[in-house]
Formats: sequence, C-alpha cells, structure tokens
Amino acid sequence: MSLKRDLGRARYAAAQGARVAWYLSQYLLARRISGPFDRPGEPKFEPKAAEGDALRIRTAFLELFAKDRTNIEMGLYPAPDDIRLERAVAAMRHSASFFRDLPNVDQRRLERDGTEVREQAKGEGRYPTYYLQNFHYQTGGWLSQDSAKLYDTQVEILFGGAADAMRRVALGSLARAIRGTDQRKVKLLDVASGNGRFLRQVLAAFPRIPATGLDLSPAYCTEARKRLAAWPQVEIINGAVEQAPFEDASFDAVSCVYLFHELPPRVRRDAAREIARVLKPGGTLIFADSLQTGDATDLDRMLEYFPVGFHEPYFSSYLNEDFAALFGECGFEVEETELAFLTKVIRFRKR
Repeated sequence: MSLKRDLGRARYAAAQGARVAWYLSQYLLARRISGPFDRPGEPKFEPKAAEGDALRIRTAFLELFAKDRTNIEMGLYPAPDDIRLERAVAAMRHSASFFRDLPNVDQRRLERDGTEVREQAKGEGRYPTYYLQNFHYQTGGWLSQDSAKLYDTQVEILFGGAADAMRRVALGSLARAIRGTDQRKVKLLDVASGNGRFLRQVLAAFPRIPATGLDLSPAYCTEARKRLAAWPQVEIINGAVEQAPFEDASFDAVSCVYLFHELPPRVRRDAAREIARVLKPGGTLIFADSLQTGDATDLDRMLEYFPVGFHEPYFSSYLNEDFAALFGECGFEVEETELAFLTKVIRFRKR
C-alpha cells in the first residue's frame, strides 16, 4: 500500500511539475515579449510589496498542489490525466494561438480598451451591458468560438499551471458534501459553466451525476457540449444566472466557479437570489472565486495588480464584498472555507 501511494505521488509530482514548467515558461516568455505595462504618460503602477511576499507566494503555490494531492489520496477525485500525446499536441497548438493573439491583447491593455465586443454584439439585444466586455482584454470577450477554445490556455499561463488544481479544490469541497450519497440522485447545476472545464473535472470524479451547465455565451456552450459529449446525462443551457431558466428547487447542488468577480454588485445579489431559488432546501452551494483583500495579506499585492493589468471593471468592488452576508440574506449558511493559492472556496448550505 505504501509503495502504491509513493508511486502515485511520484507520478503526480512528475506530471504536475512538467505542466507547471510548460505554462510558467510561457508566462515568462509572454512577459518578456509584451509591451510596457504602463501607458505613456501614466504614473508607473507600483503594488505595495512587503518583505517576504515572494516567499509567501511560492509557499501558497506549493501548498495548493499538496492539498490537491491529499484530496486525491483521500479518494475525493481521481488524479488528473494530463500527460497524454493528444493533449500535448493540442496544448502546443493552443499555445501557438495564444502567442499569435498576444499583440492584440497587449494593444487593448495599453489603450485600456476593453469594450470592443460591444460593437460586435450590437443589435443582438440578448446580452446585459455588463457582459459586453473584453474581460482580460481577450479577443472576442466571451462571444467567439476562438475565445472558447483558447480560454483554458490563457488562464493556465496566467496562473503558472495552477488553474486546474485550484478548480479541483472546489471539486473536493463538493465531493465532501455529497459523500455517501448516490451520485445518480444528486442533480447538479454548474453556473457560468463556460467551456465545460470544471464540469469535466466533476464528471471524471462522478461519471453518473446528472449535471446541467448554464452559461450566457453561445460559443462557450457549443464548446462545452463538444467536451462533455461522452456523458449523455449532461445538459448545457444558454442563459443568464440572474434569470435562471429553471423551476424552483430544481437542484440538489450548485457550483459557481470564477463568476462573481465579473458581476456588478447589483447583479451579484440577483444571481445569489436565483441560485437560492433553484436550489432545494438543504442543498449545497460550492462557491469558488478569487481571494479577497485580507484573506491572505501576503498575497494582497497580486490582487492589486489584477484590475489594473486586466480589464476587470467589477473586481475592485468584489474584493470587499461580504459573501457570507450576501448569501446569508438568501438563506445560506457557511459550512467551510478554504484557500487554494489565489482562489477561495466557500461551501454554503441552504437552510
């Protein structure tokens, strides 16, 4: 048993080490070839750094993977199956696309122009104004097929290969909540499911769970349907969380990963009320999003950088939002909170 565990740890370390090296090297290359961060004439952005910040960031990064490995050994979810030939070929192709698009992203960043997609969507009338942004200055915002295919590469490069591991910590919280329950009887709604990345992780752990993904982007929904086609019990629906197209008390569990920092304060409250409406009494909400100011004070300077270096117009208000109070008003209680590098995972229970 000890030998099997040691071999599992060695395989995990080798695979995740190679993955981190791949994405971190691209992050460093992107930083090297990108233009200057500050626009001409602007005061230089200098985040407040404290002594030991670099060590704390590195420690938090390593702690994330230690937590991920512990969750795997506890049987909460399987080890990631990242290192395969077809995935390596796809990763190289997506990396090439990322660097081809990088000059466009840099240009928007230097011009502080994050509303290009409003022109592209003009006349469609189906999107709320807050949604029509080039979040992260990415080409196409959330509205293009190319964006849906490239998004995972963008965020993995941004976080040095840690994005999937941070999502898996949220999966671990879900797994603890439904442990001992027949997965076929747990109806799960994944809010802002995007291109299906998190749902794919869920289904790797719970292949028979009846799951529904909800996302406002038709392009991302199309990509999610392709990725999740192997699970016939999964449905992907195009729609907005603040007007969720579901009956009251339709779901046993809801997951929400990296959505609320991209919502204006008023819409956050609408979204929380809708999540409460569609979740059954006693149901579980897994909320995963960015750290907030004060969660890990040594990492606060990285949070300062995010709204300046990316087009994230609602991030500053997010940093000080009291989510225990916000969801508490909708009938939720906090069951557990854990930090995973730059992500905070909160599990709520609906009273």
